[in-house]
Amino acid sequence: MKIAFASKDGTNVNEHFGWCETFYLYEIDENNANLLKEIDSYQKYEAEVDKLEYKIDCVSEADMIYVTQIGPKAANMVKIAGIYPMKAASEEEKIEDVVAQLQKMIANPPLWLKRILLK
Repeated sequence: MKIAFASKDGTNVNEHFGWCETFYLYEIDENNANLLKEIDSYQKYEAEVDKLEYKIDCVSEADMIYVTQIGPKAANMVKIAGIYPMKAASEEEKIEDVVAQLQKMIANPPLWLKRILLK
C-alpha cells in the first residue's frame, strides 16, 4: 500500500492538504516501510479547483493520504480519485508512528483498510 504524507519536515504529519508543498510517498506492508520519493507539489494556480486537481495529480499513485486538515471539497475530490484521506491526530504525529500503527492493522485490517489493500 502506498501512502502520501503531507509534511513540512519529512518527520511529522504537519501540513494541510491544500497548502502542502511536499508529500512523502511511502510503500508499506506488514513488515517493511520504504520512502519511495518526495513529491514536490508546489504550485501557483489561482483557482481552487485547479489547485486541488494539481495536488491530487501529484499524489495519484497513493492509495491513502495522511494530512493534518483537508476541506470537504478536497476530501470528496480525493475520494473520487480513488485515494483514501486520513487526518492526523495532531501536527506532532510522527510519520514513523503512523506507519507502525498501519503495519499492525494490516494483519487484521478493519473494513476501510481491507478495501485499500484489495485495490
